[in-house]
Amino acid sequence: MNLFQQIVNKKLNNATPEDLLKLSSEHGIALTPAQAQKCAALIKGKNINIYNPAERVELIKQIAKVTSPATAQQVNALLQKLLK
Repeated sequence: MNLFQQIVNKKLNNATPEDLLKLSSEHGIALTPAQAQKCAALIKGKNINIYNPAERVELIKQIAKVTSPATAQQVNALLQKLLK
């Protein structure tokens, strides 16, 4: 894993609900404060590698459970942009 990937993963794994709300508004993803809280709790301390397809898919599934499938699809699209 290169330095850029490590930085992106660290930022993701340490995201606060406020960070998630800011990102969601910047990218047009509908996310409530309660959903942001739940998503941050899902991510916190799990050391997820979004560059690993299996880990990314599992994260998206968990996000769909606490938000909605449509929101999870939007998050997945955003993650895909970050991967490029």
